[in-house]
Amino acid sequence: MKYCQACGQEVEHKIPANDDRERFVCTSCEVIHYQNPRIIVCTVPCHEDKVLLCKRSIEPRYGLWTLPGGFMENDETIHEGAKRETLEEACARVELHGLYTYYSLPHINQAHLFFRCTLTHLDFAAGAESLEVDLFAEKDIPWDEIAFMPVANTLKHYFNDLAEGHFPVRSADILLTVDGQRLIKPHD
Repeated sequence: MKYCQACGQEVEHKIPANDDRERFVCTSCEVIHYQNPRIIVCTVPCHEDKVLLCKRSIEPRYGLWTLPGGFMENDETIHEGAKRETLEEACARVELHGLYTYYSLPHINQAHLFFRCTLTHLDFAAGAESLEVDLFAEKDIPWDEIAFMPVANTLKHYFNDLAEGHFPVRSADILLTVDGQRLIKPHD
């Protein structure tokens, strides 16, 4: 950020009074411009023993499979956002059953929320951000072609929990190590 969104003057990167981290602060009107994590809202759309996946038609991870999801918009709830993203990416309508998994990804300033849900009809299709969509049983999941670690982790939990008939809420931090590897740190 170079200029203040309030008055247009230059900003500087400094620690404001009574704060603990650097922020962009206007040199003229002294407005503090906070930058906060982005919320990603996703669904785990189910039908019988299968899950609906989308093959991405956009970067990042073009051509790989994911669960429907994306950035939450202003003026919507997390539930509305999850349903909207599912409709946009898979032309699918769902009934939400509640929060299922959530992940903090501090290295990219994101929080990913996944809602377990049921497809209300089987008339789904690829939306603008998907090359194709399909239902997959566990044995047919293209595990080596899953786009994102939180998606793969959520799918593994889902199929294990499906076998048990119990779906507890799970959470973890996905951290970037000094050598660039990703580490999953589950919360107990």
